[in-house]
Amino acid sequence: MHSDPHRDPHDDVHDSAAQLRTALRDHGITLPSLGVDLPGFAGAYGVPLVALGNCNAATARKLADVLRKAATR
Repeated sequence: MHSDPHRDPHDDVHDSAAQLRTALRDHGITLPSLGVDLPGFAGAYGVPLVALGNCNAATARKLADVLRKAATR
């Protein structure tokens, strides 16, 4: 899915983070720190970023497993 080029990037980044959170939850994965990178709003990069945050080793392994399975489809 591509974002609308006329859409406010600040709204888009919040929606994107929420969609990612939901998709991960559908696979039983929670990234507790997932959210919007607030300093990115003021940074020179110019595009708000989704911060994936931290997770424990078990969550990292589960995420890697889901991505490997999806890559083989």
